[in-house]
Amino acid sequence: MDSDQRDPISDDPEQSPAENRTAREVPVGRILGLDVGSRRIGVAVSDPLGITAQGLDTLQRRNKRQDFEYLQRVIQEYDVREIVVGLPLRMSGAEGTQSDKMQGFAEELRKRFRLPVHLWDERLTSTEANRLLRDTDLSIEKRGKAVDRMAAVLILQGWMEQRAAAASGFRLPASGAE
Repeated sequence: MDSDQRDPISDDPEQSPAENRTAREVPVGRILGLDVGSRRIGVAVSDPLGITAQGLDTLQRRNKRQDFEYLQRVIQEYDVREIVVGLPLRMSGAEGTQSDKMQGFAEELRKRFRLPVHLWDERLTSTEANRLLRDTDLSIEKRGKAVDRMAAVLILQGWMEQRAAAASGFRLPASGAE
């Protein structure tokens, strides 16, 4: 085998990149995470390797055109290759009216940006974000934006961890919907 054909991340020096790809896929580009609400959209983006999620400015919703223009700028600025949208399920796991709205929103994202869009169970992400922010000295308005941003981070981080676990053959408890 030609030495420049070897996979730099492979443990096996004789294994080519194509042979090793299924076991250790390294994503190219970032992943965008969204916590979509009627007044605000929490936004998070992954690092280039898809390991950690960082919150971005929360989008104060005005209308669909401006919302998508903002998302287009984020997608271009961060070289986004995939999008994860929080799916609001009932505590029972059943889908409801809000789930239907998010599925429609996800489909609009797919058509508009021509990127893969994944839905991820967002139950309790806002509760967890509130718990994490409870002891801060933020005003109610700033805390609301911070909660949306933190919820987007939790959605994206959860999705990335589940994907990494699936790629390694390890199985985390099911908590997402695709």
